[in-house]
Amino acid sequence: MPTQPPRSENRPEGDRIAKLLARAGVASRREIERMIAEGRVALDGKVLDTPATILASLKGVTVDGNPVAAAEATRLFAFNKPTGLLTAERDMAGRPTIYTALRNALPAGTPRLIPVGRLDLNTEGLLLLTNDGGLKRTMELPATQVPRTYRARAFGVVTQSQLEDLMDGVEIDGVRYGSIDANLERSSGRNLWIEMTITEGKNREVRRVLEYLGLQVNRLIRTGYGPFNLGDLPRGQAVELTGKPVAHFLSEMTGTPIPRGGVKKADKVMIAAPEKAPRPPRPPARKGPSARPAPRKDATAAVFPRKEAEPAKTAPRRGPAASPAPRKGAEALTNAPRKGARDGPRPPRSGAGARKRPAPTRGLTGPRGPRK
Repeated sequence: MPTQPPRSENRPEGDRIAKLLARAGVASRREIERMIAEGRVALDGKVLDTPATILASLKGVTVDGNPVAAAEATRLFAFNKPTGLLTAERDMAGRPTIYTALRNALPAGTPRLIPVGRLDLNTEGLLLLTNDGGLKRTMELPATQVPRTYRARAFGVVTQSQLEDLMDGVEIDGVRYGSIDANLERSSGRNLWIEMTITEGKNREVRRVLEYLGLQVNRLIRTGYGPFNLGDLPRGQAVELTGKPVAHFLSEMTGTPIPRGGVKKADKVMIAAPEKAPRPPRPPARKGPSARPAPRKDATAAVFPRKEAEPAKTAPRRGPAASPAPRKGAEALTNAPRKGARDGPRPPRSGAGARKRPAPTRGLTGPRGPRK
């Protein structure tokens, strides 16, 4: 962690005006130096022309003619940035920025916040915000070695050995990237989840390194920055990080002592969880007939044995439906009795055994009876 250099006896008391204005939340040190070069910062009505001005306080300092309030205590917020938002204060093309979502995510009275680092338009996850420009600059410097952790979903093929080679750094298109800790979390076919931890935070570093390995990144989430992690913070929401761990971290980064009155009680502190113990190796797979485990027996079957199901008994059919339906086809037509046929031999039409027909009725019958 950076420490404050020993103060020289000939050095005046106070800090550079750029540091004081950055701590007051006006802008970052680099932006303030640009504002001083443009003649926008004045002290007691006199325009300053150098950022090396040493001041004990911001009394009499104006920016664009407006007096600057005293610097507030350093505060740190965590924001779960969704995709589709620019990490900028405004966009010339009119695209939405993080401040569009922060209007509803932050409580009323929150001071002006500036982001620590940047997330691309299509990158989501943890974005730290602070009112101290000096803290922002310190956490962004590669020399500070503040780790940033990402989870990337990519399409392609890569081995753990290739990812471990990134520990030695890699050079891509003339840009040298430092040591990267990368692990293959899981894979499903050609879809991969990779966790990467970097300490430099160069522009689009994670995407460029994975594309260099032949992977196509389709989702990128920042899950950690320094000792803070995303946790269960809902997407699009922001929360202030408070508590003793946060106060000690800010004290080490800014070089300011912790106030005597203590620190504010933690509303929500997202400190990185301890590393999980590695899983024990799986036993080797069995081979042969004993490879398949025996089926588990139901515990209730031993106490209450199941009875084998008996075949269902069908009641005998009754009535006309009892006889089977006549078969269709040529055989059914030849064996089927003719319509109007009688059982037994047909009686002769004449002779002794001929059947007598009833005599015809004389006259016609109708509703009025027979005619005479």
